[in-house]
This record gives sequence, structure tokens and C-alpha cells, in this order.
Amino acid sequence: MKRTLILLIAITALLASCVSQKKYTALESDHKETKDLLNSATVRLNTCIDDKAKSDASVSALRDQITFLKANNQELINNMGNLTTLSQKGAENLERSLESLKEKDMRITRMQDAVTRRDSVTLALVTSLKGALVDINDADIEVNVEKGVVFISISDKLLFRSGSYTVTSRAKEVLGKVARVINDKTDLEFMVEGHTDNVPVKKDSDILVDNWDLSVKRATAVVRILQNDFLVDPARMTAAGRSSYVPLEDNETLSGRAKNRRTRIVVLPKLDQFFDLLEKGMEAASK
Repeated sequence: MKRTLILLIAITALLASCVSQKKYTALESDHKETKDLLNSATVRLNTCIDDKAKSDASVSALRDQITFLKANNQELINNMGNLTTLSQKGAENLERSLESLKEKDMRITRMQDAVTRRDSVTLALVTSLKGALVDINDADIEVNVEKGVVFISISDKLLFRSGSYTVTSRAKEVLGKVARVINDKTDLEFMVEGHTDNVPVKKDSDILVDNWDLSVKRATAVVRILQNDFLVDPARMTAAGRSSYVPLEDNETLSGRAKNRRTRIVVLPKLDQFFDLLEKGMEAASK
């Protein structure tokens, strides 16, 4: 009986031992599976943590970019407003510049018209003078234009005797032809200039002190002939002496001194008439 009890106890313990081993193996298997799941979850968790960190960084960068874009957009809006203002001012300035250029262009056109009219008058005067003096030796009298001014240069030998300021009869004929042209151009003024060479005058007279005196007296002698013999209005004339200080050629030669001894009639441009033409042209252009 005792042996049977011991045997039953042993069988019971053995059975108990067999059940525990199965449970242990099952638990161990569950533990391993759980551990694997835990490891897998840990890996996924770490991955999620990394992804979250990257997402947070990306969100932060995007927020910074949005902030920058908002500021930049506002700046662009402000700049557009400034550009609109500048564009309006630029358009106004451009319009004023165009108006100014248009006005200047009109002035230039009117000035060109006035110059053309003046040149037409000058050309007509030169043509008339050359026609009137066509039979005079070209070496004794010249008609030319310099910078819009007409010059009539008459040689000394045609007008005066050597060292004298008395006009010759031959000279009166020439001056008469010049006077007819001048009298036809009543709106013109002119100056008679006396020129000498550098040879001093003979001091055997109390009247002529030097070449200044000789040049002035020759000019006044011509003016008197034009006034008294040919009725040229004296208010239109000026008498001037230049002595030897405006030579045409070198005074060291006979031919040069002969060229320098001359009387020159300078037709003076009436600047007041010229500017009056400009003013009238501008008034007409502004209407």
C-alpha cells in the first residue's frame, strides 16, 4: 500500500512536471513572440520618431518660408505702389520734357525761318551791289559776305590821292552806284570804316596827327559825299577809323600796303528786326 502511494505520488509529480514544461514552452514561445513584436514596435517607433523629427524640421522650414514669402509679398506690394507713384511722376516728367522739346523745336524752326529771311535779304543786297558795280575793276572794289554781314571794300587809289582824305571824282561815281542800292534798302544801316597801312602820315599839317586821323577823316569824307551828294539818310550811317590795326596783308610789301589802304562799308544787321521776326514767329507758333 505504501509502495502504491509512493508510486501515485511519483506519477502525480511526473504528470505535474510534464504539464509545467508544456506551459513553460508555450510561455517561452509567447515571450519570444512578444519580444519580437516589441522589437519590431521599437524599430517602428524609432522610425516614427525620426520621421516626426524630419516632419517637424520641414514644417519649421515651411513656416519660415511662408513668413519670408509674406514679408516679400508685402514688400513687392509696397514696391508696386512706389513704382506706380514713380511711373506717374515719370509720365508727368516725360510729358513736360516732350512739351519742352516741342517748344524748343518750334523755336529752332522759327529761328531758321528768320535766318532764312535774313539770308534772303543779304543775298538780294549782294546781287544788287554786284549788278550796280559790274563795270568797276574787281581789284578796286569787292563785295562779299562774312557771317551774314555784307562788306563793300573800296581800294584807296579809287577814292583818295596818296595821304589825302579828299574824295576823287572817280570815287563819287562809284559811291553814287553804292548809294542807289543803299537808298533802295531803307531798313538797313551801315558803317563806313577807314583803313590805312602802317606808314606814318607826313607831319606837315596841323590837321593830320597820325594814321588814326587819316582813317577817320577818310570815313567822314565818304559819309559826307553819301549824305550831301546822294541823299543817304545820315541817321543810317556811322563813320569809324581803324588806322593800320586791321590789316589784310603784311605791311612789309608794296602790294600788301596797297591792299591794306581801303575804305570799307559794312552793312549792319538790324538785330532788333531779326529778334522781332523770332518773337512774331513764336507768337504764331503758340496759337
